[in-house]
Amino acid sequence: MQKKLGKYDLVRKLGEGATSTVFLGHDPFTQRDVAIKVASPGILRDPEKGKLYSNLFLNEASLIGKLNHPHIVQIFDAVVTEELCYIVMEYVAGGTLEAYAHPDALLPIDRVVELIFKCTRALDFAYRLGITHRDIKPANILLSSTSDIKISDFGAAITNASANRTLVSGVGSPAYMSPQQIQEQPLDHRTDIYSLGIVMHQLLTGDLPFQANNHHNMIYQIMHGIPSAPSAQRPDLPPVLDAIVARATARNLAERYPTWSAFAHDLAQAVRNRLLRSPQSDKVADTEIFATLRAIPFFRDFSDVEVWETVSFAELKTVASGIPIIRDGEPGNFFSFVVSGELAVSKQGTELTRLSDGDCFGEMAIVSRHGNIRSADVVAATRSTIITIRGEALENASNACRMHFYQGFMDVLAARLALANQRVITIV
Repeated sequence: MQKKLGKYDLVRKLGEGATSTVFLGHDPFTQRDVAIKVASPGILRDPEKGKLYSNLFLNEASLIGKLNHPHIVQIFDAVVTEELCYIVMEYVAGGTLEAYAHPDALLPIDRVVELIFKCTRALDFAYRLGITHRDIKPANILLSSTSDIKISDFGAAITNASANRTLVSGVGSPAYMSPQQIQEQPLDHRTDIYSLGIVMHQLLTGDLPFQANNHHNMIYQIMHGIPSAPSAQRPDLPPVLDAIVARATARNLAERYPTWSAFAHDLAQAVRNRLLRSPQSDKVADTEIFATLRAIPFFRDFSDVEVWETVSFAELKTVASGIPIIRDGEPGNFFSFVVSGELAVSKQGTELTRLSDGDCFGEMAIVSRHGNIRSADVVAATRSTIITIRGEALENASNACRMHFYQGFMDVLAARLALANQRVITIV
């Protein structure tokens, strides 16, 4: 194996396919490990396929710096010539979801729903940039060493400027193609919604909804067959998942989810159904925390990327009635949001106000430059659910995320000042 490729040191081979080889590389300038996908020399010299695969590499190279999302593999660099094509990407330690697409290696149900939810948010982010992936399948969804997902391989993607390109021959995987892609119709994000629905079915059951012994039969089944419901292959699945998969993979566009948000909404609702939670785990899914934060008005101006960042350091918990959350005069370096229930705010035994769904409290300890001593008691008046964020976590957040938090704090303080003024006017 050669030792260098351009400015990159080659460490070892990670994998090899018919058209490309992926190496673990190291960038000596940024001091980071990278994954380098190199087109096979033979495929580039092929008179028929050489131009096609060069275009795929060029297509992926055009996305450098655009797909900056926590659940999309970042593309850092590329070289595309007639003799040499390679893409330099974020290195994700771990395998792909292919390892969990078999009946004897299935992930917990709630984990599958969480991963699919994260895919919907990532693909919605790409769609808002005018990008449709066109080759969503388990092999193109990486599962990192921290058990998070990253969507990869945008070589077959189309943009708004090239939406009339619907390559089928030699590109894509027939088992995951939408009927519209098979028929070479103009495509949009709904083809990816279909493909992700097929992935969801496979991760839930270990099998595809259509069974065929070759590509031609598979295409016929997609166009004319009746897909099996996930619960037909795995009876312990709740009916809500059958409904979600059926709508995502509807043959007729009018019956399929019209937007990524609609798909994500139904997944988030399913997560809130405790039947999805694994009996051996009490951990709240990232999906639930994301959906909860997104519904709070404070986070209205946050991008999905910033909400996902917040999920990484937010803690969702339930407190019983009568439990103190903040004590007057004590130090505290955190703030919280009420998700449900009611909290009482008091000073020296006198109740000042009540907090309910969506309200923020404790932020003055973060905003103030003169210490973090609490100035009131906050006690759960009813059984309540709150989301708590530590000050040190916010300090380590990205600039954009911190900016939106401080803008939100200013809005909270302005609203409280306006309310106080209104009370003074009423008293006078």
